[in-house]
Amino acid sequence: MNGNAVLENVRRYRTIASLFRQTAAFRPLQRGSLLGQAEEWEHRAVAELESYFRGHDSPAFGLQPQGSSYGGMIAAA
Repeated sequence: MNGNAVLENVRRYRTIASLFRQTAAFRPLQRGSLLGQAEEWEHRAVAELESYFRGHDSPAFGLQPQGSSYGGMIAAA
């Protein structure tokens, strides 16, 4: 899956989580359940990002650290 699709999924998941939290504010009797569902959608968003970046950190993608700026910070420390 490409990066734009992943970001779109994350945006959707977090929007759904936000709607659950907003609804919980106006429905005190269902608050616990609604906040639990919001938490589940947030976990889906994080899992989507983690799986995407885990795949891109693998050697198959050929990513090498760009040592110039980061390496300079380490050397300066």
